[in-house]
Amino acid sequence: MPSFSDLSLRPDCRHFRGDLPCRPNKTDGYVCATCPVYTPVTQRILIIKLGAIGDVIRTTPLLRRLRAERPGCAITWLTLTPAILPQAEIEEILKFDFASALQLQAREFDVVINLDKEKEACALLNTIQAKEKFGYALRPHDGVAWPVNALAEHKFLTGVFDQISQANTKPYVQEIFELCGFDFRGEEYVFDTHEDQGYDWGHLPPAGARVGLNTGCGDRWTTRLWSDEKWITLIESLQMAGYMPVLLGGEAEAARNQDLHAATGAAYPGTFPLPRFINLMHQMDAVVTQVTMAMHISIALRKPTVLMNNIFNPHEFDLYGRGRLVQPDKDCVCFYRGTCRLGTSCMEDLPAEKVLAAVRASLPLG
Repeated sequence: MPSFSDLSLRPDCRHFRGDLPCRPNKTDGYVCATCPVYTPVTQRILIIKLGAIGDVIRTTPLLRRLRAERPGCAITWLTLTPAILPQAEIEEILKFDFASALQLQAREFDVVINLDKEKEACALLNTIQAKEKFGYALRPHDGVAWPVNALAEHKFLTGVFDQISQANTKPYVQEIFELCGFDFRGEEYVFDTHEDQGYDWGHLPPAGARVGLNTGCGDRWTTRLWSDEKWITLIESLQMAGYMPVLLGGEAEAARNQDLHAATGAAYPGTFPLPRFINLMHQMDAVVTQVTMAMHISIALRKPTVLMNNIFNPHEFDLYGRGRLVQPDKDCVCFYRGTCRLGTSCMEDLPAEKVLAAVRASLPLG
């Protein structure tokens, strides 16, 4: 039996595990000394982006730039929602819990990027050893989230003062790139379509004019909701124009979507676990949505996206030249508010005809 030193271990290889046989050893019997797929890691990078799901999705363009700027790097990502990340594109994906935090605090990284202002995320940036740190730290004497350097100041301030947030003209992705010291060059999201799962969507309308309608928006900012009457008008207008509406949503939207299906005959496949829902959205030719997780999924899937917005800064969203952003005909006075100050949400002042025109521009029919 060979000794420890005889094996010429290479723990700097991106395949090396330490706790288990690496994949090349398991599949091909390779050992470190003679391994033909030995790939040394040049730098180790940690991204801390815990949630929400949509924000995790729209942080993935950073992966493309980090690979380009730091070739040979190995990336660890700490999040609350590991399933949403592209498993094949990230060396190590960790769910945020005590065990993950404990082992990260015992490691050294070349770069740590924390994009969350939650105290636990900021505390991790403080305690993890790294040559370079970007994003937000925790001020020890008062427990306040604070920029770790000047690069994070712009994004920090847009989250502290409404006036600065409303005046901001930079999309979110550009802001986080600048926070990391990069200029944004239109890098796309990195995302898994789950096409390899072989889901059967035979009951969907024929491809070519499918327009997914994501009818919900969560329960935090309900000022974004559009009434059933507006959805029915849009669905009937889409059908008359030759489009095939498909109702999308989760459990919270199931009752509404069933009612809309009954009223209009629009296709409603039902509700599904997240990977299958993502693949369902991948079957759409365009998507109409409010600012929700589905919006981020649609952009990540590179679908023409018609985004209905009222309470958020419209500059925050980059549709990558695909789709249109539409807003009510009167100005919204409820910036980042969950209830309407006037009693009736201005979303009722967004005509279905305006949304239809955006669909036509985004997905012209031959």
